[in-house]
Amino acid sequence: MFSEMGKILIFFGLLIAFLGVILFFVGKGPLPWLGRLPGDFYYEGKKVTFYFPLATCLLISGVLTLIFWLVGRK
Repeated sequence: MFSEMGKILIFFGLLIAFLGVILFFVGKGPLPWLGRLPGDFYYEGKKVTFYFPLATCLLISGVLTLIFWLVGRK
């Protein structure tokens, strides 16, 4: 059981590292709209800037939930 979980964690770790390297070299990345969705709050004042990516967080959470649900099914 732990052996299989270890293999899955290693796979996802390598996948995340691979995607990170790709995003590093591509620049803006393949999804330039990510982080600028409707529902991402951005306020720029004279001396302060506030950014809260609510819609982006919800989208990423939904995608990861779906992936883990599909992987966890038996």
